[in-house]
Amino acid sequence: MDPKAVKSDLVLILDFGSQYTHLITRRIRALSVFSLCISGTSPLSSITSLNPKVVILSGGPHSVHSDDSPSFPDGFVDWALSNGVFVLGICYGLQLIVQRLGGEVRVGQKQEYGRMEIEVVKSCGVFAGKKVGDKQVVWMSHGDEAARLPDGFEVVATSVQGVVAVVEDRNRKFYGLQYHPEVTHSPEGMETLRYFLFDVCGVNAGWKMEDVMDEEIKVINNTLAPDDHVICGLSGGVDSTVAATLVHKAIGDRLHCVFVDNGLLRYKERERVMETFESDLHLPVTCVDASDQFLSKLKGVVDPEMKRKIIGKEFICIFDAFAQELEQKLGKKPAFLVQGTLYPDVIESCPPPGSGRTHSHTIKSHHNVGGLPKDMKLKLIEPLKLLFKDEVRQLGKILKVPEPFLKRHPFPGPGLAVRVLGDVTEGNALDIVRQVDEIFIQSIKDAGIYDSIWQAFAVFLPVKSVGVQGDQRTHSYVVTLRAVTSQDGMTADWYCFENSFLKDVSQRICNNVRGVNRVTLDITSKPPSTIEWE
Repeated sequence: MDPKAVKSDLVLILDFGSQYTHLITRRIRALSVFSLCISGTSPLSSITSLNPKVVILSGGPHSVHSDDSPSFPDGFVDWALSNGVFVLGICYGLQLIVQRLGGEVRVGQKQEYGRMEIEVVKSCGVFAGKKVGDKQVVWMSHGDEAARLPDGFEVVATSVQGVVAVVEDRNRKFYGLQYHPEVTHSPEGMETLRYFLFDVCGVNAGWKMEDVMDEEIKVINNTLAPDDHVICGLSGGVDSTVAATLVHKAIGDRLHCVFVDNGLLRYKERERVMETFESDLHLPVTCVDASDQFLSKLKGVVDPEMKRKIIGKEFICIFDAFAQELEQKLGKKPAFLVQGTLYPDVIESCPPPGSGRTHSHTIKSHHNVGGLPKDMKLKLIEPLKLLFKDEVRQLGKILKVPEPFLKRHPFPGPGLAVRVLGDVTEGNALDIVRQVDEIFIQSIKDAGIYDSIWQAFAVFLPVKSVGVQGDQRTHSYVVTLRAVTSQDGMTADWYCFENSFLKDVSQRICNNVRGVNRVTLDITSKPPSTIEWE
């Protein structure tokens, strides 16, 4: 998708490493405005080439006083001023603006973390619709503070401790918030972002999934020659299925889908998914049983990052072999591979090739991002790589993918390899986690709460505990159940089950799955954890 083809003004986020940066991107898109996130230290040419209407400088864990603190490129301020670009600094971003434009930032005597109350001291800028004296609760997270503002700047709001909370220079179109409006802990933050974009900046809203579909079909057709054939690796999940449906709409029978049984699938996943592909989606799919190939490579491997890379490499080997078989049939070898990479995949697999991202940590390598080998023979087509999960579901609905399929909980590309801690080939770990997961998911469906949960699954722990079953002492495995609510998978809260549900599902698991005598529940949010266990 070409950002320049989007029918709305672009809001560009420069990422300086905040754990909330992706939320800024998501919140702005929720306002029907297209937003993109790139590294805060990207060269000026990367910023100007996108021709943004607004640039937002994200927060970050750094101090502007550190020698290695990241900053926007030289010439950025002059470019913004000469082109009438609006600039908003959030937290660290505000401090960058203050320091780089001639003000002073100091270590705060009253550091502020968590919920704080701020008060409007001037009715203008982002608070032009507020009255002097109005108060609101916001989410603060800073140790440094603006001590002296650059010439032309005014204080618009302060915290109850007297710390500068909101600043502006209307003439130069520079604004700053010391708090995080993008998080739900700032209840009026979304309203502030909406007012800033539409009333202050005059942004044009025109971000629609129908436009995304049309533009991506154009990109696909412009990328491929009229006789090019394409392979798509289908996992059975929403992402790869929507990607395949989109490409199939663009090029028809020149798309060749392959579903790989890697031995790491859920209970009866292969049979269920293939039936959906054939009966409901009418996609051309070849099923490849590569269970032995994957499991032999994973034998003895316990490191989750290594698992992901091994699985990614094996997938590509299978796709290459499939391409060779197609070459014999078609007389022309497919040169492209479609994958359902999403924007969160790209963000979490930082630094992805060519991103220039340097100020956030790699959370994990996704098999379709960080796990790809450098010598891969197939070129990638990733039509969803700028979309979040809920946006993919919107696109799938437009493409008439059946709604029950779109509502399926996400399933990771590496499959049960990241839901079995330790060696996946040891003992009967895979069989146990499949059975436990099936009981858990079916119980959720029976309770009528499946659609209220973003993702739920079971985890096998390589730990045994003492139990009593059938009046006998047992020494069996422990399993964990995890269920979370989320919008895009970047942040998540654990789902609060009724006690009666937990009691029932625990009894069903222990009574029906041999080798398990203890069931635990994961009640950790993301962050600090990830959604998967690994």
